[in-house]
Amino acid sequence: MISRFLSFLSLLAFGAAIGFSWAVMGDKQPQSLYLLLGALLAGLAWMLIDAWRGYRVRSWLRHGDLAMAPQMSGWWGVVLDRARKLLRDRERSIDAGEQRHKDFLSAIQASPNGVVMLDANAQIEWCNQTAATHLGIHPERDVMQRVGNLLRDPVFTAYMAVEQPVEPVVMAGFRHRMERPVRISVQRHRYGEGKQLLLTRDVTMLEQAEAMRRDFVANVSHEIRTPLTVMSGFVETLQTLDLNAEEQKRYLGLMAIQAVRMQGLVEDLLTLSRLEGSPVPSSVSTLPLSRLMQACELEARGLSDTISQGTQPQNIQFEINPLLGEAQLIGEARELQSAVSNLVSNAVRYTPAGGSIHVSVDQGVDGSLLVAVRDTGAGIAAEHLPRLTERFYRVDRSRSRESGGTGLGLAIVKHVMQRHGGSLSITSEVGQGSCFKLIFPHNRWRLNA
Repeated sequence: MISRFLSFLSLLAFGAAIGFSWAVMGDKQPQSLYLLLGALLAGLAWMLIDAWRGYRVRSWLRHGDLAMAPQMSGWWGVVLDRARKLLRDRERSIDAGEQRHKDFLSAIQASPNGVVMLDANAQIEWCNQTAATHLGIHPERDVMQRVGNLLRDPVFTAYMAVEQPVEPVVMAGFRHRMERPVRISVQRHRYGEGKQLLLTRDVTMLEQAEAMRRDFVANVSHEIRTPLTVMSGFVETLQTLDLNAEEQKRYLGLMAIQAVRMQGLVEDLLTLSRLEGSPVPSSVSTLPLSRLMQACELEARGLSDTISQGTQPQNIQFEINPLLGEAQLIGEARELQSAVSNLVSNAVRYTPAGGSIHVSVDQGVDGSLLVAVRDTGAGIAAEHLPRLTERFYRVDRSRSRESGGTGLGLAIVKHVMQRHGGSLSITSEVGQGSCFKLIFPHNRWRLNA
C-alpha cells in the first residue's frame, strides 16, 4: 500500500515537473498554474490506468479461469496473485471433494449389500447395482420413481407402512423361482429431513443353511430315536418277562443289531465332521490302487454273504485295467478307502439276490482315473438323482433301513471327492440298475516308475 502511494506521488511530481518545464520554456505566467495543471493531468492519467487495470481484474474474476489470468505488477499484481492462490485452493478442495464422492460411490457400488436412497416422498434418489439386482429396479431409469410402485410385494408394502421398523424384513428377490429361491433381507433407516435408506442383503444361502441345519438335527434325532426306542423296548422286555435262554439270545441279538446301526450312524457323522473341518489332503501320501480294490472286494463279499444267507449269492466282479495295476491314488488313504467302500457297500445292499455288481478301474481320455461301480438293482428315478448326495436323503426310507444304510454314505463320498479335486457321477434307470463313478483328476493319481 505504501509503494502504491509513493508511486502515485512520484507520478504527480513528474507531471508537475513537466507542467513547470512547459511554462518556463513558453515563458507563461503564472508558472504555479501550469505546475498544478501538470500534476492534475498526471493524477488523471494514473487514475485511468489504475481503473483499466482494475477493470481487467474484475473481468477475469467474473470467469475465474486461472489460464486467462492477466499479468500485472504492483498493487493489482498482488491482488491477482492472492486471487489466483485462493482459486487454486478452492479448485483443489472441489477436486478433493469430488474424488471423495467418487470413491464413496465406488465403495458402495462394490459392496455386497444393496443401498437405496429415498427422498421424503419415498422416491428413489440413487441406488447401487447390488440393490438393483436384488430388487429388480434400474439405477438410472427408475430414479425419482416411488419405490412402492416398483416393488409390489405385500411383505415389502406392509414393512414400508411401519413408522419405525426395528427388525429387517425378508422377501422374495427379483429372480426368485420355486425351483431356485432367492431371499432378500431389507432394512429401512431414516436420516435427514424425512429421507430413508434401504439396505438389502442376499440371505438365500443363510436361509438354506438354517433349513439344512434344522433338517439335519431332525434327521439325526429321528435316526437315533428309532433304534433307541427298539432297544428300550427289548430292555424292558428282558427286565419284566421271564424268558428262556433262547428268547433272551434272540432279543440280545436284535439289540446288538440296533447298537451297530447307531454306531454306524455316529461314525458316519464323525467322518463328515472330520471331512468338513480338516485341511485339503496333501499330495505326499499315496494309496496303492490294487490294495484298495482288494480291501473293498473282501468287504463286499463278506457283506454279500451276510445279506444273502440262504438265497442265491450275488455275482461280484472287480476289474482293473492291466496298465493301471501299479497305479497309486494321491491323497488321504482313509478318505479314499471310505469313498470307494461306501459305493461298493451301497451296491451290495441294494442289489437283490442273484444280481450282479461290477467294479472297474480305467483311465479317461483326459488323463483322469475312473472308478465305476455298476449294479443290477432296482434303479433310481431321474428326479431323485440330483439329491442323492444330500445328508439323510433316501429314495425309499423303509428299504434303506432294512438294508442298514445311514443315509450319509453318498454325502461322505461327495465330500471326499471334492477335497481331492474329483467328482462323483451318477447314472441310473429304473429297472436297469445304477452306475456310480468316481473321477480322479490326473494330478491325484500316478503310475509307479
